[in-house]
Amino acid sequence: MDTHCRMIMDEYLENASNYDFLKDKVIELLRDVIDKNGIFITGIEGRVKTADSLSGKLELKGSKYASIDDVTDIVGCRVITFYNDEVDRIAAFVENMFIVDWENSVDKRKMLQQDQFGYMSIHYICQIPEGLYHDPERPELNEIKFEIQIRTALQHVWATIYHDTGYKNDVEVPKEYLRKLSRLAGLIEVADDEFQTTRDEISEYRNHVRSLIKGGQFEDIELNGDSFKGYLELKPFDKLNRNIAAINSAEIQPANLFAYLEVLKQMELKTLADMQSFIKRDYEDAFRLAVHQLSGKDIDIISETLGIQNLCLVKILKDGGRLHGLIRFYDMINGKKPRNAKSAERVLAEAEEIGII
Repeated sequence: MDTHCRMIMDEYLENASNYDFLKDKVIELLRDVIDKNGIFITGIEGRVKTADSLSGKLELKGSKYASIDDVTDIVGCRVITFYNDEVDRIAAFVENMFIVDWENSVDKRKMLQQDQFGYMSIHYICQIPEGLYHDPERPELNEIKFEIQIRTALQHVWATIYHDTGYKNDVEVPKEYLRKLSRLAGLIEVADDEFQTTRDEISEYRNHVRSLIKGGQFEDIELNGDSFKGYLELKPFDKLNRNIAAINSAEIQPANLFAYLEVLKQMELKTLADMQSFIKRDYEDAFRLAVHQLSGKDIDIISETLGIQNLCLVKILKDGGRLHGLIRFYDMINGKKPRNAKSAERVLAEAEEIGII
């Protein structure tokens, strides 16, 4: 290493603590804006180029740099997203937050020709503006340039393969292997696009279902996790719960009703229209069962699950489930426990007593 490169290495060593501090600060700023905007990512990474790595770079390209300030990737941060459009969103945040050195920044996605596949990532060379962050004790932090890379998880996988195989240097890899790697890169690119398309289609489907539910159009809505979640927002069991609570002037304790979805599907309720019919048909008997359960008892709090639970119990009995069906219900809701059989026997006796069956 010549004298000029040794001078740059000395500058690097003098600034070592600033590089570590800058890396942590950039990660903090990126994480803050990503969290505030509700973007879910796979992670944010940061690193400071080691002395050995910088030494190797200077031995190859030392004459390119007048000083340590010209080495713009000593501090590097990387944001890894799930989807392509999130890359663009975070890129917009970076452009708005930091001072971008456009001459040395590059969008690798735009460098590939139509018939090429390979390394895809956005690389920004940036500085922190004083308006975003300034430390009077470390004013040099606003002068040091750093790199931010943004790519999807699949692009990150490809980048690792790209570097580990030497794919970036055509001399190192025979053409037949380069072709295989290019084909794999194409598959990764297609997968990235398809994941985003599928996510967008699912989001569109969910919005459509919510719209139908709000409009009371239940006939063609399949009973599943998405539709049941939207249906619960209408609070379809509230009226029954309020009537049950009025028996003892009890308070209704909020509870998670989602555990009942699998029970409802097992009872062959296939659409939200089936749910509506089920509630309408068995409402009165579910209330009668609750009256028998609570009358004369000193109960001042009931669970929000009581309404849907009694509806399910009544349906099971009316559909001929009897004791076995009741035990199976309690097993699904509570897990298999010895007391489930006693609970089933008690409900069966109560239902027979009030003439539900």
